[in-house]
Amino acid sequence: MKKTNAIRILESLNIPYRLREFSIDESDLSAGNAALMLELPADQVFKTLVVRGDRSGVVVVSIPGGRELDLKALARASGNKKVEMVSLKEVQPLTGYIRGAVSPLGLKNNCEYYLDENVFRFDNVIISAGTRGVQIEIAPEDLKKATAAVTGSFVR
Repeated sequence: MKKTNAIRILESLNIPYRLREFSIDESDLSAGNAALMLELPADQVFKTLVVRGDRSGVVVVSIPGGRELDLKALARASGNKKVEMVSLKEVQPLTGYIRGAVSPLGLKNNCEYYLDENVFRFDNVIISAGTRGVQIEIAPEDLKKATAAVTGSFVR
């Protein structure tokens, strides 16, 4: 497997991680499907979403795969009146990653990163390694440290 920017960042910070690979289904790139393929609870596999705030511009948030983003909670935390999902065609230009492979590590634009506090329910969580079918298993505190994440409750 070719090293992604996300993997390079963890290695440069000497943060331990484990790669988890699975066969992708182009028709279902959801975190729920990744969890199924990895035989893990959906809430342990975090999906990374790209949103735009009316004041802050683009922000990125990771939430448990089995949950839905609370836009109002994220807006409050990020100092916005409202936030909305960016269009799919904007994801790659804004992050450097394609849909289904957005990692909170190595984002193209240095935007604020928010991490749902449910991450601390697990010893390790799964995030995208920046390419489809490859995930990073990492301790929540290490993820927070590597990304300078702002944590809070961002799910309904």
